[in-house]
Amino acid sequence: MIRLPRAAGAVALSLVFSLPLPLAAAAGTSWAAAPPAAPSTTPPVRTDTKAAAQLRLPAPTGPYAVGRSTLHLTDHSRRDPWVPTAEARELMVSLHYPARRGTGTPARYATVEESRHLLKAQGWEGRITPEALSDTAVHGRADARPAAGAYPLLVVSPGFSAPRYSLTSLAEDLASRGYVVAVVDHAYESVGTAFPGGRILTCVACEKVYGTEDGARLAAVGRGQDVSFVLDRLTGHRPAWRHSHMIDKKRIGMAGHSLGGASAVSAMAHDSRIRAGVNMDGAFQDPVPAGGLGSRPFLMLGTDNEVHRPGGRDRTWDLAWSRLDGWKRWLTVAGSDHLTFSDGPVLTDQFGRPAASPTAPSDTQPPLTGRRSAALTRAYVGAFFEQHLRHLPQPLLQGPTKDWPEVRFHNPVTVPSAGR
Repeated sequence: MIRLPRAAGAVALSLVFSLPLPLAAAAGTSWAAAPPAAPSTTPPVRTDTKAAAQLRLPAPTGPYAVGRSTLHLTDHSRRDPWVPTAEARELMVSLHYPARRGTGTPARYATVEESRHLLKAQGWEGRITPEALSDTAVHGRADARPAAGAYPLLVVSPGFSAPRYSLTSLAEDLASRGYVVAVVDHAYESVGTAFPGGRILTCVACEKVYGTEDGARLAAVGRGQDVSFVLDRLTGHRPAWRHSHMIDKKRIGMAGHSLGGASAVSAMAHDSRIRAGVNMDGAFQDPVPAGGLGSRPFLMLGTDNEVHRPGGRDRTWDLAWSRLDGWKRWLTVAGSDHLTFSDGPVLTDQFGRPAASPTAPSDTQPPLTGRRSAALTRAYVGAFFEQHLRHLPQPLLQGPTKDWPEVRFHNPVTVPSAGR
């Protein structure tokens, strides 16, 4: 990933991507060294179940146990946009799904080599070991037997330079509520992702996208194409996943963080299979089409600061709001920063948050704790899909509530006063 001087880099990246993970380093460099040993592309199972993990994700809130599968997908119809010599476009996908309790084996958070790359890019070396981050206690169980029934499918895309496992807490919770959740790693767009053949692919795209509107739009459009390909491989005539029978093809949604959230619009604009979308704090690099999204619902969930309030520095949100033609909400969260909607706060609360956040929280609200951040993100994203894919009315989306005073609803949506 490109590293920049912390102060200047954070401001610039916030305007271009509505911040990727706060990855600092000298501009123009990338972390592409081969790992000393060939890692597995599937995070290995934890064999010592009695050992207490140093880090832990919050328990899912739904009634189902959570299974996890890993897929490597290759789209031979497209060249990789960042490394043309790669020829085909590759993806790694984690499937989180409703499972039968007591089946499968405990899964790791990430591989040790993936963790090593993330810690180096984040500047967290010395604060926690790669082994400890890799061994973060998660709730999914590798290759667990699926629960009976058909479930809505949610495709989830992480922030620019962020690996797919950075959204594990949200994915596990949604799966526990009865969704199949496909979280996608886009080749050459994360700080380090394990692919077959002992490869760690790093963020080549970061060198080509930083500071350019055309590059950012290319990234968003490319991710939209990636998502359509994932849908083809999960729901097509010869599906790549052995449990694809679990998927209800008529109920598909997409959510993403940062650039991943922006990509939800790009995917929806070109793929009518996606019935509802969520953008968590990402600039709309590929704008909402002038004609809207065919009246499909969309949730804009962001930081409550000068960037993503109405009239803020990221004017793509104002444009998107004016063009969204279906059910819509524009919510901002006081006390949040860009990483609020990822696993970042949950983990750093356990080994020590950095002294300053690249995107400062609202100065009228204390910073949210990691657990509060995870609970809020799960609550609102979950409620959105419950309402629009399961057609279950959600009072949480009608207006401010005393349970979540941090969440602010913005006009022109008419909402009741808080505390109702």
